[in-house]
Amino acid sequence: MTILNIDRLKRLFGTLAAVDDLTLSVDEGEVFGLLGPNGAGKTTLIKMLTTLLPPTSGNAEIAGYDILRHSGDVRRIIGYVPQMLSADGNLTGYENLIVFAKLYNIPRTERNNRVREALQLMELTDVADKTVRTYSGGMIRRLEIAQSMLHRPRLLFLDEPTVGLDPLARGAVWEYIELLRAEYGTTIFLTTHYMEEADTLCTRISIMHMGKAVVTGTPAELKESIGADGATLDQVFAHYAGADLTSENGRGYREVSRTRRTARRLG
Repeated sequence: MTILNIDRLKRLFGTLAAVDDLTLSVDEGEVFGLLGPNGAGKTTLIKMLTTLLPPTSGNAEIAGYDILRHSGDVRRIIGYVPQMLSADGNLTGYENLIVFAKLYNIPRTERNNRVREALQLMELTDVADKTVRTYSGGMIRRLEIAQSMLHRPRLLFLDEPTVGLDPLARGAVWEYIELLRAEYGTTIFLTTHYMEEADTLCTRISIMHMGKAVVTGTPAELKESIGADGATLDQVFAHYAGADLTSENGRGYREVSRTRRTARRLG
């Protein structure tokens, strides 16, 4: 069953098409990966799908709800973890989750149980009463995922969820992403700059370039599509987007600064 349908979605900034007539679909229960160099339009697309930015033209539906005409319904069934920090470092983990529970209008009688359940799911119960500024980068990401899951969304958007994390913390976040899909049936839509992450987590991948989705398929299908023995996703990316995804070549000051700032705050 399809949970996300995107039909010729476009977003213009002046004469620049950040997202250009993009069409995609995501099935329920998938971990869908969106890859592309900085400036390809990934974050702009997510902002439109999460109702934070109106499209210039085109249409998208999430579980049958139009992102423009039914934006309130869309927000009730999605979760969103942005690349930049969304947790308040001056509050405890528990307090952060209570704030989000109120924002999601979770009934007062259910809030404490939902928060405790989320803390246990993300293995943060032992640090629930400590301020978030004392958390490691991996713990902060797990808390942010817990925040986004309090209202039990059907579709969770993760914008570069492991940026700035060390390999051990990154692996832990991978485990929790897979747990959400396997145990709770949550559909995951994520962007990433790590090829290993995409290869490990994603059931299907789409590569964006200059606002368009140039190719979509399973990791195995994409590797096979370039006709090279033992092809890697790095080679697939270079083939379709003409750049090395792991490099900073071609990235503007703002994009590099944002990524490095996030890495420092998470580290």
